[in-house]
Amino acid sequence: MAVTRTKQLPLFEQFFAVRRFSAALTFSEDGAHLLFASNISGQFNLWRVPVEGGWPHQLTTFTDETVRGAGVSPRDGTIVLCADHDGDEFHQLYLIEEGKGWPQQLTNEPQVQHFVGSTAWSPDGTKFAYAANARKPTDMECWVRDAETGQTQPVFGEGMFSFPGRFSPDGSKLLAFDFRNNSDVSIHLVDLEDGDTRELTPHEDDALFIPGPWAADGSGFYMVTDAGSEFSGLAFYDLSTDSYAWVEEPTQDVDDVSLSDDGRVLGWLVNDRGYDRLRLRDLETGAELPAPDLPAGARPHLTGAEPPLALSPDGIHAALIVSSPRRPPEAWVVETRSGRTWPVTESRLGGLHEDDLVDVELVSFPSFDGREIPAWLYRPDLDGKAPVVLSVHGGPEAQERPLYQPLYQYLLSRGIGVLATNIRGSTGYGKSYQRLVQRDWGGGDMQDWEHAAKWLQQQDWVDAGRIGVYGGSYGGFAALTCVTRLPAYWAAAVDIFGPSNLVTFAKAVPPTWKRFIARFVGDPETEADFLLERSPITYVDNVETPLLVIQGATDPRVVKGESDQMVEKLRGLGREVEYVVFDDEGHGFTKRTNELKAYHLAADWLERHLLER
Repeated sequence: MAVTRTKQLPLFEQFFAVRRFSAALTFSEDGAHLLFASNISGQFNLWRVPVEGGWPHQLTTFTDETVRGAGVSPRDGTIVLCADHDGDEFHQLYLIEEGKGWPQQLTNEPQVQHFVGSTAWSPDGTKFAYAANARKPTDMECWVRDAETGQTQPVFGEGMFSFPGRFSPDGSKLLAFDFRNNSDVSIHLVDLEDGDTRELTPHEDDALFIPGPWAADGSGFYMVTDAGSEFSGLAFYDLSTDSYAWVEEPTQDVDDVSLSDDGRVLGWLVNDRGYDRLRLRDLETGAELPAPDLPAGARPHLTGAEPPLALSPDGIHAALIVSSPRRPPEAWVVETRSGRTWPVTESRLGGLHEDDLVDVELVSFPSFDGREIPAWLYRPDLDGKAPVVLSVHGGPEAQERPLYQPLYQYLLSRGIGVLATNIRGSTGYGKSYQRLVQRDWGGGDMQDWEHAAKWLQQQDWVDAGRIGVYGGSYGGFAALTCVTRLPAYWAAAVDIFGPSNLVTFAKAVPPTWKRFIARFVGDPETEADFLLERSPITYVDNVETPLLVIQGATDPRVVKGESDQMVEKLRGLGREVEYVVFDDEGHGFTKRTNELKAYHLAADWLERHLLER
């Protein structure tokens, strides 16, 4: 007798059975291996894999520390890396001698932030540069450490929020940049022999000048700038004339640039409506190299930091971590002369395939001022009307990109759609659009969210009575603003470490951020009334929507008190709110068990209130 089986829906865990990456990506000194940081072990550790592929070799065995960045010495393969504890963002430095053996901890200053990246080492491997606020909590300075003696010295950045760029080919100079705010960065040249510094890109109006790699002959360097343009283009700065010329004129943002150590192959990433497009050029011939056959997607990020574009020292290979809506992130290697590509990791573990998942559609909706707001629409494959979740990214000066989002795909499998917006303030659409959110949190952005909800209500496949809102960080602020100031639209809401009170939020940000919080949000000392008028906590009496709040106890960006005060008010009013705190997490989830628990809570909450009505 034949038995008919009902098709089982994939389990929640299958969608999340993927590996994630942090912002570490670089080649070994001989170009034979690729180094990356991934949570293969359940935590973000450093791994090394042959460029041809194969099983990766684990270089660190952290359980509570998260590897955030790493650089390899061109002399002997010694690795310098930074890692923080329980997501607290007080990164410490570690050294792996000659790329093997047990990591040696170089710094143990729990209240100091240290940052190091793939371009840290001098060309001769005798020293490396890093950023740290070791002398004054508010100042992020550039430091240089002698690899042999361990002697360290600050070389630039007193009174600034600065980061080191690359050493000159002869190691005598260091590029550094002064980060003034999200719209204003300037490049300085530091002479390491006499200590003199010179600003190379003085400017009056806000503009971005981000230093890239040096030319092999030391005549100048590549940089990314949006000076005089809506978008950031690729330029070359000539030191002999103190001027720059375009290599790639800015019609779309150039997000990263790299150069092989031999000076032969130049690579850069173009942001094409959210997709990463890799461009490669042979500088010896001036010829464009074949376009790599990479998946249509973009780089994922961990707490806002994306892995860089990497080029092997000899320019034979490039590497990039790419994710797409139906494919989890993988580390890809590119043969630069042919454009041939292959993944050197395998991150899909849950038995799901691309055909099991929903692709994304790029749409837009009109807002109050006539602007068209771009958004990614994930529509479930079902008959009848469906509930939808409005998702708002963090930042806010960041971008929702076409990545694998396991929560989205799980919701879609249950018949819940997702509209992931790039409201005003998002990057990738020109600097005028990006700057619209500065000092306007809870203003024009709120009207964008309302118009997104109205647009969804007008779609014939959407159940207008079952729209939810979801977001983390600034996206959490969005969720809280929606339920407090636009209460009529939402059937469920999830806030993950979102600011609830802009006065207390602005006062509690990390010390290095305080210099530009007034530009981003507002001055908590002189503009408290303005900030309270824009704060969700002010309108808490209006909440009608069931709300889930998730918070990391060690979060340095949006401290736990932001969630505490909102939940306390809601409970006092008798509103439906659930509150979950992760004691060993900061601004994001670094431990796999916590990640699974947090997103399972969010998925269950949205299912319960959007499907069981």
